[in-house]
Formats: sequence, structure tokens, C-alpha cells
Amino acid sequence: MLFYNAEIFTACSDFIKKGYVLVKGEKIIDVGPMEFCPADPESYDLSGYTIYPGFIDAHCHIGLWADGAGIEGDDGNEDTDPATPHLRAIDAINPRDNCFGEAVEAGVTSVVTGPGSANPVAGQMLAMKTFGDCVDEMIIKSPIAMKFALGENPKNTYHGRDQSPATRMATAAVIREQLLKAERYLKDTESAASEDGDEPEFDIKSEALAAVLTGEIQAHFHAHRVDDVFTAVRISREFGLKSVLVHCTEGHLNAEKLAEEGIPAIVGPMIGTRTKPELANMRDENAAILKKAGVEVAICTDHPEVPIKYLPLSAAVAVRAGMNHDDAVRAITSVPAKILGLEDRIGSIAPGRDADLVVFNGDPLSVYNVPICVLVNGKFVKEP
Repeated sequence: MLFYNAEIFTACSDFIKKGYVLVKGEKIIDVGPMEFCPADPESYDLSGYTIYPGFIDAHCHIGLWADGAGIEGDDGNEDTDPATPHLRAIDAINPRDNCFGEAVEAGVTSVVTGPGSANPVAGQMLAMKTFGDCVDEMIIKSPIAMKFALGENPKNTYHGRDQSPATRMATAAVIREQLLKAERYLKDTESAASEDGDEPEFDIKSEALAAVLTGEIQAHFHAHRVDDVFTAVRISREFGLKSVLVHCTEGHLNAEKLAEEGIPAIVGPMIGTRTKPELANMRDENAAILKKAGVEVAICTDHPEVPIKYLPLSAAVAVRAGMNHDDAVRAITSVPAKILGLEDRIGSIAPGRDADLVVFNGDPLSVYNVPICVLVNGKFVKEP
């Protein structure tokens, strides 16, 4: 398929004022200005329209909390054990949930989803496309990250149960204990392999966390308050983790120091009220301040906290609060792709990338606009 005469926001190179995108199968195979446009029998004239990469929600819980259901669809928090690294999001996601369709309609073609923040060590997140019938066929990478949670959520979950953690100290201690156990487990396993000795007794939690320690998957830290953010930084440094700060709500209070640490942030939800004490300093300007300081910033919905269809609107809130418009579009396309280590597949329009494309007539961040068409893996999932 050839899309031509379009403006193209590649998100990885210069804006093309009048150009083409050539798609073959599931991939983009060529993109460029019209003077180099090839002939193709299946062509779509997009004069007056702009093509963007499919949007990416880098942190949400879509598919784990069913839309319009109660306990029957509540599969996001296994709040019976503070440390559950062996839980896998893939085993709980319902790809037929209504919100996947709403994501596609809004141009959100890829997501990272997984467990909630009840447990200090919550379980494994995955990256997936939003269109399909079977979650196994929608996967981009599983697992992509281990979810850790700091602050009030773990405290509130276990407070009153006569069970740890009841304080921030204990929450951090639970995380360290599990990482230290996994570190020893990994060393014993490697030692047994090199010295032909006995392997340690199988430990499914340590097996899951070993991938975090080796850097095979990332560590995603739920943290709102700035002291919790720096606890995440501290633990990351201690264990050499490839970490990402999720929410980072008070990041604006010490943005320059965070920039020095070099850890990216997935900011959001952008739309909502201060429903708990650790959100007291929530500011719309957070994303703009972090970006200006030099932090790599993506924007998320934290669905179902904010419905996933409002990801572009969330980016618009950041623009209203001082973020550059194109930076805000990149914060839901190329930047999350880079943060997640998936930039070779999603988040930009370039040869070799997945053919996830959204076409707009007007500003994609406007509350009045929706995509006129959406492609996922080179297939129309919303017809023009």
C-alpha cells in the first residue's frame, strides 16, 4: 500500500511536508518526499492529511481491569503477598475488553500493561499491540519489565493486616530482600554451571527477578512522591538496574537532580484530581519541567485511571502547561519507544518499523479530532 501527498510526522527525522509512506505486509519499507515516490497499484491519496506513528501508552493496566465489571474482571492486584515477581500479565489480559477497541479508535496502537501497585514487587509487565483476538499474537515483548511499587499503595494494602510492609522503609526492604535473594540465586546457578556442581533449589520468584538483574528486562518503579522517586534511584544504583520511573508526580520538585541520574520517566495520569496525599504536589507542568531539565519524558494514561482513549488529550494537557507541541507528540510515539527499547519496531515512521500508522485531518492532540484511519501491522483497523 502506498500513502502519498501526505504531511508526515516521522518522529525520528525531519517533518516531511509532502511525501509518501510505502507499506508491504506488516512493515514500512520506504518513506520520503514526493519527488522519490514510487508507483503502486494500491494507492491512497492523503492530500491535506498528516500521517503519524501509532501512539504508545507506555504504562497502563488495560485488559487487567475489565471495563464495566466488578470483582469478576479485577485481575490487576494479587494483594495476598507483598512479593509476586513470578506473576505474568499475559495470563490475565482479556484482549476482547471494550477498551482495546477504544484504544484503536483513538490511534493508540501499542501499550505496556501489567499488574497494579498493591505489592512492592508486583509482577511482570508486557508490551503488546491493541488489535487482535489472542493476546499471544499481539505481543511485542513479554516480559518487558518488572513492576515495583513504592509509596502509599503498598502501605495502604498491608496496613492493618499485621503484615509487612506498613512503612516506606519496609516497602523498600521487601524489594531489596527479593533482589538480594535473586542475586544470590543467580550467582549459585552460574557457579553450578561453571563448576559442574549442584544447582540451587528452584525458586520461581528468583527466576523471574534474575532477568531484571541481568538487564534482560527493565525495572519499572511506581513512585509519586519525590522521596519515593529517589528511593527508586537508590535501589536502581545498588543493583545496577535498567530502571524507568513511572508517574514521577513530584519530579518537578527536583528535576535537575533527576536529569543527572539519567533515568527516564513515564509521566501520568495527566488528567485527574489529587485523590491521595502523595498527589498533593501534582502539577500539569511536571512533564514540561522534567523535559526542560533534560529528563527523557513519555506520557501515559495509567488506564483505567484515565481511559486509554484520552492519551492524545493527556499530551495536550502537557502542551497547555508549557511543553512544546511536537515534543508532546513524541512523548506518545518515539520517546516511549526509545525508553522501552522498542524503537526498532514502533514509535516512528521509517523503513523496517512496524506499519502502525494514524492519519489525522488537523491537530492530533485536539479534543475535536480523531484519526480518520488507523493501521496496525499494516492492516486497516479503522477504515478511511
